[in-house]
Amino acid sequence: MGSSQQKQVRSQNDDRPAIWVGYGKLVKLFRNRAGLTQEGLAEAVGYSVEQVASIEQGRRPAKTAFTEKAEVSLSAQGTLNALQDDVDLAKLPLFFQDFALIETEAISRMCYEPLLIPGLLQTEAYARALFSAHTPPLSEEMIEQNLEARINRQKLLTRTPMVDSCFIIGESALMSMANSGDIMKGQLLHLVKQGRMRNVEIQVMPSERGFHLGLNGPMVLMESLEHRQVGYIESQGVGLVVTDAAQVSGFTLRYGKLRAQALSAQASAQLIERMAGEL
Repeated sequence: MGSSQQKQVRSQNDDRPAIWVGYGKLVKLFRNRAGLTQEGLAEAVGYSVEQVASIEQGRRPAKTAFTEKAEVSLSAQGTLNALQDDVDLAKLPLFFQDFALIETEAISRMCYEPLLIPGLLQTEAYARALFSAHTPPLSEEMIEQNLEARINRQKLLTRTPMVDSCFIIGESALMSMANSGDIMKGQLLHLVKQGRMRNVEIQVMPSERGFHLGLNGPMVLMESLEHRQVGYIESQGVGLVVTDAAQVSGFTLRYGKLRAQALSAQASAQLIERMAGEL
């Protein structure tokens, strides 16, 4: 097999995100220009030599802390900072990345989640427990990578301009990890805290409602800066962005009815606090 054929085979089998590879090449270029070895850069940014090598080879995504320190040590003049958002985006599952891009430009976001706490409201401990229960099992490195990506997405709730956010959570989701008392208590108290934010409303759909429109599964509705309505549904690691106007209109109608059937934000907060107190 010729060298060009070998290179093609390596390319086909290479699962490194292109942005990680490109970022790594720039780090190596700036490092060489600065006259630093990998050991020298590792010492300057507080990373191990192995970590620096992995970033340069595109095998490991750079965290914001690395980028900020490397910018100074390598005099990168904002080049690495300009790539950080794309590096972070590539940490997310492929099926989710299109939705995540739309999400970054949303002015409003509404979601219904019957069985789990929504990702934007999860504590680190709760999210880690979910990733640790994944099948097939994830490596420790992949768990940390997914965890970092999820926590990073939560900046959406505190960014400027504010995103008007509404979450309807099934009562079952508040009890799904009741056997992990400390994790669940911390998660419930976190929900109460997040619900006090001016741009966040959290409602609970009580189990006693019986049959209702949310039993078909979770959904997300967003409005973009251009006032375009977009829907998103996800199940078993498969996600679908919905842009058809008629389908999105149906989502909107169903979501409006779910909000009317759910407990008010005040009653929901009282219920969550009471459940936390019982753990």
